[in-house]
Amino acid sequence: MASLHTVVQGEHLSRIAKRYGFTDYRVIWEHSRNTALRSKRNPNVLFPGDEIFIPDREVREELRGTDQRHRFVTKGPSLKLRLVVEDLYEKPVAQAPCELHVEGQVHRLTTDARGKIEVDIPPTAEFARLILKTEETPLENLAIPLKIGHLDPVEQVSGQRARLSNLGYYFAPADAAGGPEEFRLAVEEFQCDHGLRVDGVCGPQTQGKLKAVHGC
Repeated sequence: MASLHTVVQGEHLSRIAKRYGFTDYRVIWEHSRNTALRSKRNPNVLFPGDEIFIPDREVREELRGTDQRHRFVTKGPSLKLRLVVEDLYEKPVAQAPCELHVEGQVHRLTTDARGKIEVDIPPTAEFARLILKTEETPLENLAIPLKIGHLDPVEQVSGQRARLSNLGYYFAPADAAGGPEEFRLAVEEFQCDHGLRVDGVCGPQTQGKLKAVHGC
């Protein structure tokens, strides 16, 4: 039956949809009861405490003969994990072989010219590990932990810290508050690098640029 789901840390809509038996998260996301949430959120970047209306599932009937075997295939959008790998000097680690470990599977991939990799992952995935297999970077064989669905919206300080950390500006743990001075310096450095007013305040303009540079 229809219900309200309250988001907890680490949840994104594909995982929530899977939990309630939906193969396509858009059935939930595009419901009229979720209009207000759609206006301020990305289905992959939710915030703990957000409430999502979960509609009833529709029953669909298919008429088929009983003396034959039939195959039914469900279709829905895939969940993609996209990453850009850069070295210590913010240059793409291009054409680098790597392994992505997620949900017990190992994906052997190669970064493109921009250091990007893209792979379909299960909607239930929450944690992954990326291992680079190239000798051209000191990151060789370093296991980089990944938290899928844990990125908070950029309007939240926690989301700003996480993006600055991912981009190499903020060195306190992304899930820890750190000190206000460290955060201010990280914002100033980001603003300086991207032609913004350098005031150490992550206001709307800085947030917009941070979201664009980070990619989400």
